[in-house]
Amino acid sequence: MQLTTRRNFLRTSAAAGLAAGWTGFSPFAIRLKAASPNDEIGIGVIGLGGIDIPGGVGGRGRQLIAALRQLPGARIVAICDVDQAVLDHELQPFKDRNEQVATYVDLRKLLDDPHVNAVAVATPNHWHALATIWACQAGKDVYVEKPFSYNIWEGRQMVAAARQFGRMVQVGTQRRSSDLLPRVFEYLRGGAIGPIRRVHAIIYRARDGMGRATSPLTIPSTVNFDLWSGPAPQAPLMRSQLHYEWHWFWATGNGEIGNNGVHIIDIARWALGQQQAPPRALSIGGRFGFLDSGETANTQIALFDYQPAPLICEIRNFVANKKADGIGRFRSLQRGAMIDCEGGYFAGDSEGGTVFDKQGRQVQEFTMDRQRGDADTAAHVANFLAAVRSRNARDLHAEALEGHFSAACAHMANTSYRLGKQLPPQTIQESIQGNTELADAFERCRDYLRSNGVDLQTTHAVSGPWVTLDPQQERFVGDFADEANRLSRRSYREPFVVPQLTS
Repeated sequence: MQLTTRRNFLRTSAAAGLAAGWTGFSPFAIRLKAASPNDEIGIGVIGLGGIDIPGGVGGRGRQLIAALRQLPGARIVAICDVDQAVLDHELQPFKDRNEQVATYVDLRKLLDDPHVNAVAVATPNHWHALATIWACQAGKDVYVEKPFSYNIWEGRQMVAAARQFGRMVQVGTQRRSSDLLPRVFEYLRGGAIGPIRRVHAIIYRARDGMGRATSPLTIPSTVNFDLWSGPAPQAPLMRSQLHYEWHWFWATGNGEIGNNGVHIIDIARWALGQQQAPPRALSIGGRFGFLDSGETANTQIALFDYQPAPLICEIRNFVANKKADGIGRFRSLQRGAMIDCEGGYFAGDSEGGTVFDKQGRQVQEFTMDRQRGDADTAAHVANFLAAVRSRNARDLHAEALEGHFSAACAHMANTSYRLGKQLPPQTIQESIQGNTELADAFERCRDYLRSNGVDLQTTHAVSGPWVTLDPQQERFVGDFADEANRLSRRSYREPFVVPQLTS
């Protein structure tokens, strides 16, 4: 791949607008020459997802193809995956529709394709930064799936790439394109039930364990494992399948808090109006019940110490009892944001929600204007393509910096967790007794685990320390800073090195 230099990029026809309008690092200073409404946007999709994954999970790239194909003025011109079997599987529907599409195993070759104007990145997390930065350097706009980044440092380089090369970069937290949530936030900010005191991000979703591997995975012959590994160490994988299970290993994924958790964290941060990473974070949790090879937490509580109103995230994946509500609820919620205000609260998600007063009486109900299903994704990719045409980053609903801040929350929680120690519940209770909301979340979590056969007296939870972030440098400071910073920037495998674009 021929990476576009800053000098060469400024020589392109689109760069004239950038040179005239560049005013610094504001995300909304980026404004290039707009495309004609009649110009077709050629899109390349990078990362298609595994085939026939148990539980029907994965395949986000194919879902994005389905959404993008519905948009007028856009055409899928290239698809890319490191697994030839997956690539061939996705090529067949194009052949059936008599649609021409180029196929690539190496994303660098796709980025060299002059017919590709924009890319959708749906790779494993450890590839998000490099795919995004290389695409920006190649003059392509980018829709990158959540979480925005694999770690905080990489996220900042991705933001810098969007700025330096004048690209439209949207992160796939599609609830930002909800028609419902802006109405909720306008209602709450109008003071109907008083100021916001705290927000809970609730993600209770049952999953199955992956089993315990006794020997390394045999990599399928159809997979280019060098490209699959990319920036990560090319090490034996202790699991039964290559695809999707990468989420639950630190070398390639960020656990459930970085998977589904970041969607609701993003809603919560949006509600709070916080335009930065939290000043500090703390996490408690563990991988309970599965007895498998996974490394990340399947049960996690994280406190993000935003002021004046904190954000508390609760993750639950494990359920053993057969009751309908075996995984539990927080008030009425199993998934969504619980926005507590002085005079009541909102409970819901982008598909709908309700405002209650302090006595639990319904005050206001919010429902979707669009049809249910994956309406937010359709609206979100449409918003991305509208910004590709307008060349104005202000038009993006989830611009790179928004994705960076929400992903940073997940990364800070995981950093605290990875620096933590297994402790008996009494010791954890003593350490958090000064924080009412955190103590309450821990006790509810303990009850949930007990109802599913896990006793924290004998199977201890991991209690992580507070980790503190310098908001300007985006580096950890204070206690545990050295250990935390080591977890926040990896060593890269040549030639898959994420470049430093910020000073």
